[in-house]
Amino acid sequence: MFAGQFQDKTVWLSGHTGFKGSWLAEWLLRLGAKVHGFALPPTTTPALFDQLGLAGRVEHEIGDIRDFELVNKSIGRVQPDYVFHLAAQPLVRYSYEHPLETYATNIMGTAHVLEALRQLEKPCAAVIVTTDKCYENHEQDYAYVEEDSLGGHDPYSSSKGAAEIVTSAYRRSFFGPSPVKIASARAGNVIGGGDWALDRIVPDCIRALQQGAAIPVRNPVATRPWQHVLEPLSGYLWLAAALAQPGLVTAPPPIVAGAFNFGPAKEANRSVGELVQEILKNWPGRWEDKSDPHAVHEAKLLMLATAKAQNTLSWQPVWKFEAAIRETVQWYHTVSQNPAVASRMTAQQLSDYEQAATAARIAWAIR
Repeated sequence: MFAGQFQDKTVWLSGHTGFKGSWLAEWLLRLGAKVHGFALPPTTTPALFDQLGLAGRVEHEIGDIRDFELVNKSIGRVQPDYVFHLAAQPLVRYSYEHPLETYATNIMGTAHVLEALRQLEKPCAAVIVTTDKCYENHEQDYAYVEEDSLGGHDPYSSSKGAAEIVTSAYRRSFFGPSPVKIASARAGNVIGGGDWALDRIVPDCIRALQQGAAIPVRNPVATRPWQHVLEPLSGYLWLAAALAQPGLVTAPPPIVAGAFNFGPAKEANRSVGELVQEILKNWPGRWEDKSDPHAVHEAKLLMLATAKAQNTLSWQPVWKFEAAIRETVQWYHTVSQNPAVASRMTAQQLSDYEQAATAARIAWAIR
């Protein structure tokens, strides 16, 4: 997988205690990497990080991305071959309640990682992860491309747009002749087993189903490009590998830098209501409309174009919408019945995903 680029390599991963970070840490370990995680303690109970026993399997460092001295010291000590920056305040509605925390974490946290990377004097490929919500969303039937305007109505979205601007400025100002190569990755609406966050639709569904209660759906008509967590993670990994070894892809090296969208095929752009109905096909239950006309603003329509990732990296999604939902619900349902199998279920789904990518002859799975 990934041309063996992570075997015996040192990876500095921020946000490794979160949902996406835990899946990425698990995959990196599977690929033979030595993972150094830097993050705050898990914020949910349960937490996938704990369910996978990652504290004893990675070099686990508790640290706040808002503390530059800690970040700089950590990266300087680890001397990584690869960096994946995932640490963030990731919730839209939380950002309305805590805007300063959101901006400090998502903007200055990103600047701290980039400034620490500026001190490295060895080759390193770094992927700065933001979100599909970094675009100035006009809520039209249009898939955003990497060159579109950045922005955001809410503190979370605008903080991620600003993080992209900071990343671009650092890359152009400081990393041209540097052995450190920088790219950013934009993805969102990620689903998968082990997400226990509050105020996210899939965890909300699972909690209700576990309790035999109706699923509360606050915005059933909102449309999103739903994708399993392994889809963008495969993009992050392959992008990092291509930064380190441009010969892995057909594009000239300068094109590998910059920003990349990672999203599903257009058919996976479904409403929240459709998502919930698909979940209920796999775990029977019921839902109720909890729309609130006085709720804070959340975008109702969002799509990403992924032609750049497809053309430059030969990347494409593997699991269709129905498969992504099936795998997600199966993880939760099985682990709900026996929490001890969380690690086994995660490893099995990683294996199934790799096999599906190999069968589909996706570039990262066959080179």
